[in-house]
Amino acid sequence: MSRVTRTATLAWVKQGYTDGTRRLASRWIGRLARTRVTPNALTAAGISLCAAAAVLIWFGDHNQWLVYWIAAVVFVIGSVLDILDGALARFGGKSTPFGAFLDSISDRVSEGFVLTAIALVFARHGNEVALAFAAAAMGGSFLVSYARAKAELLGLKGDVGLGSRAERVVVITGGLVFAPWGGLQWAIYFLAATAWLTVLQRILHVRRELRSGGLHGFEKR
Repeated sequence: MSRVTRTATLAWVKQGYTDGTRRLASRWIGRLARTRVTPNALTAAGISLCAAAAVLIWFGDHNQWLVYWIAAVVFVIGSVLDILDGALARFGGKSTPFGAFLDSISDRVSEGFVLTAIALVFARHGNEVALAFAAAAMGGSFLVSYARAKAELLGLKGDVGLGSRAERVVVITGGLVFAPWGGLQWAIYFLAATAWLTVLQRILHVRRELRSGGLHGFEKR
């Protein structure tokens, strides 16, 4: 299979589950819009649940089967709420630039809680390699979102690559589910690799788009 074919296949797979997720989310948003639930309430609930998942991860060694699996469920629910808050604001016509900014910050905070807890677990076990990859995964994950934001400021599409927020949630959740069998560190290895690969993909994408548009300059900050 050629590189072009592999890229097209991966893009098709991502587009498929992205469209499916959006259709499912639109059903939930329609129901939520008929209630008194506000976007801010979803944001607060999402951050709180991800923080709770981080606490559970720290205590995972006490009963790995039970605690890690509960942490996985709590993390997924919290992450879904973090995704739905912005969608609810847009659906209800309450979306504002500050709200979008705050939503992006809350996503990073939620993810940071969980990755920090995972890194602390690796440190407690003396697994320095996994600890280093956890730090790399956190830095790469934040840069993925930063690269998208900077690309969109330039008027370009910035959500290219496979390591977006939804994929990171899936990988972390899978690692928690398989943590009793030692799967958490492998999930973090994969997360770090895909995150930095996505950063590179977005850099190359922006470079290609700017060159095709005749823009070669840059602003250093």
